[in-house]
Amino acid sequence: MPNLPRLRRGPRRIPVGPQPESPSAPRVEEIDAAGLRWINIERPRPMERAWLEERFEFHALAYEDVYSRNQRPKVDEYEDYLFVVLHFPRFDKQVGRLNAAELDVFVGSDFVITLPNEPIQPLDYLFDRCRRDEELRTQLFAKGAGYLLYKIVDDCVDASFPMLRKMGNKLERLEEDIFEGRSEEIVRDISNVKQEIINFRKIVRPQRAALRDLERTRRYVAEDLELYFDDIVDASERIWDMLENYKEVIEALESTNESVISHRVNDILRVLTSISVIVLPLTFVASIWGMNVHVPGEGDGTSFWLLIATMVVLLLAMIGYFRRRGWL
Repeated sequence: MPNLPRLRRGPRRIPVGPQPESPSAPRVEEIDAAGLRWINIERPRPMERAWLEERFEFHALAYEDVYSRNQRPKVDEYEDYLFVVLHFPRFDKQVGRLNAAELDVFVGSDFVITLPNEPIQPLDYLFDRCRRDEELRTQLFAKGAGYLLYKIVDDCVDASFPMLRKMGNKLERLEEDIFEGRSEEIVRDISNVKQEIINFRKIVRPQRAALRDLERTRRYVAEDLELYFDDIVDASERIWDMLENYKEVIEALESTNESVISHRVNDILRVLTSISVIVLPLTFVASIWGMNVHVPGEGDGTSFWLLIATMVVLLLAMIGYFRRRGWL
């Protein structure tokens, strides 16, 4: 690729720590140590884009990818820098569902620029730790931009495991609720968990290839770091395997719940059918003696009680027969 990026080193330096938020100032956070700078810009606006373009000559297509939506995970190698796009799951409390948070990263010989389009908790936590702990900052930054990139990606990938554990706990509770007589109530819960698994898979699946590309790259990733990035790939594969397992579990639970509901409906229909069949002969007898014609025993009180006794005997006989056949 052509030699595109050129780091513009002007006399101005951004002070360490978070910058004051005001309409006229770009929201840029920067920390540095051991000759390496980490610049973090959350939800970059046109103002922050102008700030970046003033100091870094990144390719126009890279800038376009930063500000576009639904960019796929990828690793682009330029002559003087790496451009990495990764997605990580993030629970959006406003809509109550799992969405993808995109993290764009520029990696050069002496800088790492992170541009998350949504707050990513492990990224914010690591940046805050490095800002407050000078010893940790020096320890991480002294190993170079490749190691800092590894630490950022590793923390963000590992943050998926607590989400998966919570998802597994939900599946266990659903299984218990199914056999506790709450089948109809948990249909929506099963649908919600199924949607979470689908969304999680949509985030993780395309990223697996990007993480493998990141493992194979040799730009700013020293050879001794290959084992570290291989660990990230292994973690991503474990996440995928867990999601595959959860997908099978939720499908089995959905099928089981439908079977339980169907069995319960069948029991209800069986009882109602049995009652209808039992009452049918009694209705038949009552309808005959209720016809508007002369019938034997008409006007005789003894015949009335004899008819009632016959109907009771017939009722008990039908119930006994149904119980003996296991229909009731």
